[in-house]
Amino acid sequence: MPVEVRCESTGARRYIERLRADANALLRVNGLADCELSILIAGDGRVRSLNRGYRGRDRATDVLAFAQDEAAAARRAAAAAASTPPQRRVAAAAGAQARPPLPLGDVVISIDTARRQAAADGIAPGERLRALLVHGFLHLLGYDHERSAAAARRMFARERELVAELARRKRVRRRR
Repeated sequence: MPVEVRCESTGARRYIERLRADANALLRVNGLADCELSILIAGDGRVRSLNRGYRGRDRATDVLAFAQDEAAAARRAAAAAASTPPQRRVAAAAGAQARPPLPLGDVVISIDTARRQAAADGIAPGERLRALLVHGFLHLLGYDHERSAAAARRMFARERELVAELARRKRVRRRR
């Protein structure tokens, strides 16, 4: 299974399938269908603990991303931008058999923060969760809005493109 979604909040279980579908679409759209992604929906307490332990920030946040291989994140971002990822070109050229999925990393989303943000923005929680998934996914690919103003512009532009693409795909599915 390329996308695993776990939920520690019973009130957020209704979002699991939608997030799984969005994550699978993100992988396909970015040429990373051969990658594996893990998503955890948790409360503010759990996210705060992770944020404190891994980033030294003792506060809850909306989304955290933990790349499986930090050094490979930049290579994946470059491969995702290309029409055919390098690992697929190599496998196709060699006539290789299907390989196990490459672990991309983990995205942890705070359902509590997502709900507060959605209410403040006047949108549905599911829409906010989708945006947070995309944001975390881009971090796994090596995007980092904290690096510089230019990096932030690139990341947020790509985030808007992907959120719009996922919303478009959802509308198309509803029409069928």
